[in-house]
Formats: sequence, C-alpha cells, structure tokens
Amino acid sequence: MSAFPWDGRATYITGQAMSIEHAFHPPTITTAAGRPLDVIEVRGLTVDCIVGIFNRERISAQPLQVDVALFLDTRSAAGGKLSHTVNYGRLAGELRFLLESCRFELLESAAEAICRYVLAPPTEDVPRAQVHAATVRVTKPHALGGLAIPSLQVHRSAEEMVYGKEEKSFGRVDIIHEGTGYGVYRLRVRPGGHIPTHVHQKMEESELVLGGGLHLQHRPVARGQAFHWPRGFPHRYDNPSSTEQTVLCVDKPGFIPSDEVETEAPPEGLTPVTGTSYYPHDELVASESSTGPRA
Repeated sequence: MSAFPWDGRATYITGQAMSIEHAFHPPTITTAAGRPLDVIEVRGLTVDCIVGIFNRERISAQPLQVDVALFLDTRSAAGGKLSHTVNYGRLAGELRFLLESCRFELLESAAEAICRYVLAPPTEDVPRAQVHAATVRVTKPHALGGLAIPSLQVHRSAEEMVYGKEEKSFGRVDIIHEGTGYGVYRLRVRPGGHIPTHVHQKMEESELVLGGGLHLQHRPVARGQAFHWPRGFPHRYDNPSSTEQTVLCVDKPGFIPSDEVETEAPPEGLTPVTGTSYYPHDELVASESSTGPRA
C-alpha cells in the first residue's frame, strides 16, 4: 500500500467561491503490486450533533456533514456476496449513531472516531471486507454564520490502528476510541454468554445492536436497533446463538468500571424496550422485532 503524503487537511471555502461538495479529494491508494484499491464513498451524510467548544455548541446540536471514502478490494463481491464488501446503508446508520451519541469538542475528534470505527477488523456476526484505509471529511456548515464553511479532511490506514481490548465474563470489549467526555466501544458477547442485568448511576449509555442473534431484556432484538439507557434503568443482553454477537456502545463520560453495577431483575421482570432503527433500508424479520415502551 502506498504511503499518503499528508495526515490531514483543513479547508475554508466561501460559499460563493466554490461548492463544498467539490472539496472532497480522496487519494489513490495502491496495493503492494501497484494496483489501485477500490473505493466506496458515502457523501453528504448530515447529522445534527454536539460538536464544538463554545457554550452554545455544547448545549444545542448543529448539522455536521460527513464524507467518507473506504479503500478495499471488492473483486470477490462482484459475484453478488454482500459480505465481501461494505454495506453502505448500514454504515450510514452506524455513523449517524456515533455522531448523535458522542459529544465532540473538535472536528478532529469526530474525524478520528469515524476513522477508527470504519477501520476496525470485521466480526463474525457482521461479515464484511476489511477496509485498508479511509479518508474522512467533516464539515460544519453553520459554524461561521455563512461567512465561510470550515471542514477537516483526514486520511488513516488500518495498519496504523491499535485497539485496546478487555476480557470480560461475557466475552470481550474492543476499545474503538476514547476522547474528552466520551468513549466508543464494541461489546463482543460470546456464544451462550450474557451481559448481566446492571444499571449505571453516572454514565449516559447509548447502544446500537450490530449482530442479529441477541436477546435484550430476554426478548429477541433486531440488528440496527439503538437504545439510550437512563441512569438506574436495569438492562441485560443474552446471546443464545452459536456466533459471537456485537453491540456498539457509547458511554458519556468514557467507561467507568465502578459504575457498571450488577443488580437483580425486578420481581415483575425486566422492562421491555423499543429501540430506534438505524438501518431503515433493511427488511426487518418479524421475529427479530422488539416491542414495548421506549427506554
């Protein structure tokens, strides 16, 4: 893979001078044999989220526009196997979940979190091609009140990424990214394992179910369903499948071990919950759907 000559680039483009859509310039990345890698792009993903350092930006969400280029080899997917490429519909939902759940102070933090997530190795329950490199541009169109449009473009490779890992009774946790005031984690629940009933008193926690074989609150839950857990709300995951199942988790602040307090389920049982779908283009199987009041 060829080296890329810069690590990031900030651009400030006036609305009259140039359309922001024209500023996204992913590089050409080649294999060791000199063949250019294929590129999957997701452009113009706009999400209202907390991003900025000023008081008004810490209180009110504002639009953030994201453009992503993923470098990979898609030749084996040409026969019709989606698992040999990247499902860009689901990826868009996952990025939207990350941006809505985290509270970034800088564009640099948002771009780094996205890069680290898309470059993480695939898991068995969500088979896809390994992404070798990524170019990410994040833009704050309203930040300067129309005077100019600030954006940041960065490039990262999978080979430079190092992910922390923690062994747990239910399986393992991949530490995707930790920043000021938040942490992004991938919970990997082994076959037959479970995340015991627990509550949080300090952390805010949002979770997106990535695998299709988990039970939440003792009921099947569909992949692509997201949940926000109020403080003190008992919740539990079980994996009755024969495949490791994963959950994308955002904690605010970053994970506090002492704040994951195991508790007994209430006498009436765990409260059923309804998630928010971040895979709107997927056809949900009826047996995967969860019911009940929203947590």
